[in-house]
Amino acid sequence: MEAFTGKLWAKQDRHEGDRLRLFTAVADAIDVGSVLYPGSYVDIAPSFVFDTVTYVDVDGRAARFFDDRRGVDAIVDRHRESTDLSTWQFVHADYTDRLDAVPMDEFDLLISLYAGFVSEHCTEHLRVGGHLLVNPSHGDAAMASIDDRYELAGVVQSRNGDYRVTDRALHSYLHPKASVEVSRDLLHDLGRGIGYTKSPFAYLFRRIS
Repeated sequence: MEAFTGKLWAKQDRHEGDRLRLFTAVADAIDVGSVLYPGSYVDIAPSFVFDTVTYVDVDGRAARFFDDRRGVDAIVDRHRESTDLSTWQFVHADYTDRLDAVPMDEFDLLISLYAGFVSEHCTEHLRVGGHLLVNPSHGDAAMASIDDRYELAGVVQSRNGDYRVTDRALHSYLHPKASVEVSRDLLHDLGRGIGYTKSPFAYLFRRIS
């Protein structure tokens, strides 16, 4: 089992330390206590940085990975710099369904990376004032940009494998390259992101209502 767990993590971490650097940059920019990560697969890097993380995925391989608690804890302990206790749980479920096992209006950070329209289904679990970390690959950044519950609070820039979060000139982001009215129906039809005139690695939205 531990060999299976290690093999899956090595495949996830093929750009070694990349996700650790990403989440460290986010932690430096905003205060985060608890994290919800729908569509996580086996990306346990948030636990390297944040104290409390709930992972959600429907994939059976992810369920088997997280069933090896000793193996997962060993990976976390090997990468975690903080001496504070790190806790995590895994929910084997489809995040597009109702997540009865996950509390509402509680989490400080909702993560949406390469996992579809996480914000559309899981914002109710994020507290008002909490943040959504979302990249543009599957259209969820565009979805959040038209959601009245959110405002853009920052962008994550990537350069030479390093990340930084900035809130400068936010008005210059989220402008489509093409003349198109971004709508929920359009994004579902496309199933992918919108091309913007400026393209950071990811966005930070704050839930405002």
